[in-house]
Formats: sequence, C-alpha cells, structure tokens
Amino acid sequence: MSRHQERYLSATFNPRLRNLPRICVALIGSTPSELMEKAEALVRENSFVEFRLDYLSRPGTVFPALKDFLHTHPFVLAIATCRRVPGGGKFRGSVRSELDVLLKAAELGCPLVDVELATAKRMKPADFQRLRSKAALILSYHDFRATKKLDDIFKKMESMPADFIKIVTTATNLYDNVVMMKFLQRNSERRSMVGVCMGEQGIISRVLGVRAGSQFIFAAASPGEETAPGQIAARTLRETYRLEQVDASTRVYGVAGDPVAHSLSPLMMNTAFRRESVNAVYLHLHAHSLKDLMHCVREIPIHGFSVTMPFKEAILQELDNSDPLSEKVGACNTVIRAQDGKLYGFNTDVFGVLRPLEQRLALENARVLVIGAGGAARAAVFGLRERNAQVFITNRSSGPAEKLARQSKSKVLARGALRKLEFDVIINATPIGMSELPQKAAESPLNEKELNARYLMEMVYSPAETKLVKLARAKGIHIISGVEMFVHQGARQFEIWTGKPAPFEEMFRTVLAALTARAAAAQAAAKKKKH
Repeated sequence: MSRHQERYLSATFNPRLRNLPRICVALIGSTPSELMEKAEALVRENSFVEFRLDYLSRPGTVFPALKDFLHTHPFVLAIATCRRVPGGGKFRGSVRSELDVLLKAAELGCPLVDVELATAKRMKPADFQRLRSKAALILSYHDFRATKKLDDIFKKMESMPADFIKIVTTATNLYDNVVMMKFLQRNSERRSMVGVCMGEQGIISRVLGVRAGSQFIFAAASPGEETAPGQIAARTLRETYRLEQVDASTRVYGVAGDPVAHSLSPLMMNTAFRRESVNAVYLHLHAHSLKDLMHCVREIPIHGFSVTMPFKEAILQELDNSDPLSEKVGACNTVIRAQDGKLYGFNTDVFGVLRPLEQRLALENARVLVIGAGGAARAAVFGLRERNAQVFITNRSSGPAEKLARQSKSKVLARGALRKLEFDVIINATPIGMSELPQKAAESPLNEKELNARYLMEMVYSPAETKLVKLARAKGIHIISGVEMFVHQGARQFEIWTGKPAPFEEMFRTVLAALTARAAAAQAAAKKKKH
C-alpha cells in the first residue's frame, strides 16, 4: 500500500469523519462577531458547519472567537474555507495567505479544510503536505458556467492526495443533474465524493445527490445567505425535502414548467407525503424544453409529476396514454409512471375547478363566464360542460376563444357585452394578477362594472388576493380563492400517485401560511426600499 493510500484511508476512516451528517451549513458574516453569533444560533440544530472565512475582510481577526467556540462545542464538525476570488470566493489575498489562514484554523480545531484545485496546484508540495498533516483536506473544483468533462476533472484531482474530492458545476438544463449523479455513482466507491450542480435547475442534485454517492450537501444558514447559486436553506432541506431520510427507495415527484421557482407545489406535496408517511420527495423541475424534461424524467426515474405552463398541451404527445378528460381538454397537468415504466396522463385541474364550485352551488344550468382560452380555461370549460352548466367564454384573442367554444358547445362573449350580463360564477383562468409576472401583477382581467356575479373563482393563487379579487370583494361577491382550487387539484394528484386520501386541510393550511409569509416579506422589502 502506498503512502498516499495509507494517508487517504487514515483520514477517511477517522472516527470524526465516519457517517458524516448529510447537511453542512455554510456560515457567513461580515464581521467576526456576526459570524460567531450565527454559529451559536445554529449549532444545536446543525453540528456540521462550514466557516466561510473569505467573507471576512480580515479572516485572522476571527481566530480568538473561533478557538473559544470550538473548545466549548466539541461536538461540532467544522470545515474551514478561505476561497480566493479566482476560485469563486471573496478572499483577495495570495495563495500563501490562504494557506496561513487554513493552517491556523486547523490548529484551532477545524478537522477539515477546503482548498480549490487551482490553489492547490500553486502550493508547494511541502506546504500542501503540511496542511494535510493538520486536517483532512477537501479538494474542490467549481465551474460557474456548465456541467462538462467531469471525468477529466476527476482524473486531475484524483492524482492529488486529498480526503474528499468535491466537484461543483452549474446546471444549464435538468439533464445536467443526471450527468452529475451518474458521475457520483461511478466514482463514490473509489473516493469520498461531494458533488452537486449549482443554479435553479440543480435542485435535483442537491436533494438526490446524497443517494447517488455525495457524502454531504452544503446548505445556506437561512434564505438570503446562500454561498452558491441555487443553495437551499438547511431547514428547507431538512423539513420540506426530508433530506436525511432520502434513500434508494424514495420515490421522486416534481412540478415541471418554465418558470417554476414560484410554485408552492413542492411545499404542499412534501407536507402531504410527510403527513401520510409516504417515502417520497417532490421537487421543482425547471425545464426550458420538453425534450430536456423527458430525458430527465426517464433517467432518474421520476415516478410522477405535475405539469404547468407552457407544457400542459405538448406533454400529451410524450405520454403512452391519457384519460379521456385530458384528451378532450387537450391538456394534461398530472403524469404518473406505471410499474412497466409507461407514462399516463390525467387532468386534475378539472377537479380543482369543479370541487369548490359543487360545494357551493348546483352547476346544472348555472351561468358561468370563463376568462381565457388556454390550458386552464379549457379544463374549466370542459369540466363545467360535463356538469351541464351554461358556459360563456371571453378572451383577449377571439380566435382561441371561438375554437374552444366550438369544441365544447359553449358561447363566446365580446368584452363589451359583459357590463349588461349577470352570471352565477366568473372564473379567471388567465395568469393576469400573478405576482411572478411583474408586468401583469397589478392588472385585472375585468373592471368593476364587468364583475356581475354571485361568485368569483380566481385561479391565480399567488398572491392570495389579486386585484380582481379585491374588486370583487368590494362589490360583495363571494370569493373562491386560487388557493382552494390549487390545493384541490393537488390533493387529487396526491391520490392518483399514492392511492391514499389526501390530507387536504393540512395542505391548505401550509399553502396559505406560505402565501401569508411571502406577502409579509414582499411588504417588508417594499417598505425597506421606500426608506
């Protein structure tokens, strides 16, 4: 056995480095006191932390406090990182200065240090060995542009003595996650690996990488304190995604769309999985193309997924079969993978519309105005026609509205006619009012004089109260919120995927609480900006 192998094994099987926690929380602060205050606040829940010393203008000023902290918290496993600017960090000192910082941190009790590959190559061999004699070494590589040539990078890193090899790239599509996880599976038995894709599209690797072979994952201390693009807060990883329970039998679900970051489906569905003790996890799947989505779905494999804009109609061509309602509507929002691997589609948007309405009024012969002619509108129109409601359609473009009216045996109304007509229900099936679309957030599809109905159903659920809802409420119209519709369609998806009754009330409370928190945060941000 070579000296390199002996050194590698002795570090890897160091009792403190066995069975590492899956989550390492990256700690940052602009001053030593701020950094250590955050460490004190988080350490009881997170015993595995990374001190990002490069975020300090003078890293050495934290050493007295760091020494006291590590002495009084012997259970803490700490990584010291002082990444230089060329490697994506904030430290502007020399390689020699970085080495001095890491050596001191190791002497004070940090059992691991993180060194970027480019920096390690510039170190003198004697200095590199000196550092490794003080602490276990994580050799890192970061690509902030793409995910490519992972095997070539690994060969370069494998030739250097290190206890952990960490490769962090950027996901430019969903399939990059598959590339990263296959790479981890190929190499994690040979070396202790840490691998992840950065960016919004890298969330799959951040949650599933640990079962592919990544020893652990880095997390932010809290939202807004990310040290890398796409990094997830520790509490979210632990409570929403249940990262510490993810294993080979965990089923994977998600919401696919473009954009999709705003969706509360992961929060809602993961709450339901936890409540009903289902070993599953639900993720954001930000797909720029349907081709990318389908490659990812088949490779991971994903057991089921929700479909949102702009793929609800196009997804039908990728399925092995779909229910008659999806075919009739021409749109699918729910896909399930059968045991034989085939993909089947359903439309639960229809259920989300009909269920809340049927709890309030008889739909047969009810006069219902649907605003819009897209996938959501089609679900509402065909569902209502199956209940023998009288359906009227109005849309900014007349062509799609007339086509939908012909297909569903409904009627098209010009916008100008609305002031003189009354309805039992008005349904907004457009994205107008969505907070995620700044150009539409302050708009309303109808004005006050055009709102003549007993009920208004708003399909937009974020924000919880759109401009349209405010106008309707002011006129005394009963509101059926987008949250209610959203949770009902999600509950039906849960039942299709799991065969269990959905915990509707808990799902509803979770979504409502999240929207309330989101609104409060937006108000606070606006107030701060104003002042």
